Amino acid sequence: MTAAEPTGSAGPTGSAGPPPESRAAPRCPVLDPAAAALHAEAAGLRAQGPAVLVELPGRVLAWAVTGHAVIQQLTTDPRVSRDYRRHWPGVAQVPEGWVLGSVAFQDSLVNHYGDEHRRARARIAPSFLPRRVELMRPQVQATADRLVAALGELPPGGRADLRGALARPLTMTVICDLFGVPERMREALGELIDTVLDSSLAQDAALAAQTELYVRLGELLAHKRANPASDLTSDLLLSDRPGELPLTDHQLLGTLLTMIAAGFETAVNLITSAALELLTHPEESARLRAGATSWSDVIEETLRLEGPVMYLPLRYALADLDLGGGVVIREGDPIILGFAAAGRDPARHPDRPDVFDPARADKAHLAFGHGPHFCVGAQLARLEAEVALRTLFERLPDLALADPGRRPARLPSLIVNGPAALEVVPRPEGG
Repeated sequence: MTAAEPTGSAGPTGSAGPPPESRAAPRCPVLDPAAAALHAEAAGLRAQGPAVLVELPGRVLAWAVTGHAVIQQLTTDPRVSRDYRRHWPGVAQVPEGWVLGSVAFQDSLVNHYGDEHRRARARIAPSFLPRRVELMRPQVQATADRLVAALGELPPGGRADLRGALARPLTMTVICDLFGVPERMREALGELIDTVLDSSLAQDAALAAQTELYVRLGELLAHKRANPASDLTSDLLLSDRPGELPLTDHQLLGTLLTMIAAGFETAVNLITSAALELLTHPEESARLRAGATSWSDVIEETLRLEGPVMYLPLRYALADLDLGGGVVIREGDPIILGFAAAGRDPARHPDRPDVFDPARADKAHLAFGHGPHFCVGAQLARLEAEVALRTLFERLPDLALADPGRRPARLPSLIVNGPAALEVVPRPEGG
């Protein structure tokens, strides 16, 4: 057993009462583990009803929800939990090394319920209040300045991967500084987090990556115990608030994974996706330069169109949930919510939901979740995106796609959503 998940025999999950597979249609839709056509797949599910029983990697069955209104309903319903230990009877049947287990089985605020969740969130949330996030702006700007300057030093016609050269190092630097991750640990930690979010991995590879990730996080804890400093990891270790019990090592590891992974994966995908949309739609870049739209418009529209998190596994029904249309999620059944799909729901956005339009009046989305589990780092992700994108496009006005007309490959993940790489030419030849 790893720190990431419980053990269990391979096979589909069950539930309280008849197992969901016994209630499924003969040919249950199977989500593509490589997520090659994430939005098209989600649109197909949305057309079938408010929830559709699907097969996840590892032959785990869950109810997929991809509509904006139903996701809002379920994220605020107290009869829906994220605590697999208390509310998922079928968890014992999940295969060891389950490829979605790195998120589904984290022992942290993200998978707690009720009072336990509120207490866990209270430890972290104050550090991400808007006024505290704004204090990070100079650090974010300095990092963006350095990275964009390096892109500008490439020779005319030189290519760079914008995800790897700007979005990823900027967001990793910010979150690792915040949690006191030593420089020597950062690259390996980031690579392992990228790996465990790859839902196309084979079971043995997923288990090995999850195990190695928790070893690395354990090394970080040991380092901070020996070298406490002014950072959030040290704060978690030294927490002495009245009536607050210290976190166990398992909870500390889960909390670090939640905060570090969410702290850079969300923002790196947001930055990369927004840059891709602007470079693909030069008319929108021109409107931005003319002041017809703002960076906030671009960021919120990107969050609507290309939410950086797709399916966040899992939630569990505490009672039978009648969603209408003959769809009833039974008590104990797992639920997977398609947050990135909500922004393209034509019931919420009837006007060209699949088109990038920063000028649209309604850019409502659920990219950072909704309800009690709304992402505590949403404000930081927005700040990082605004600084990175503004610095990039203002200082490199001739930035262009290296392969115009060809959409980049997507991340092979059901969890996170974004380009796997974004090849650009900062200084085109003859420009």
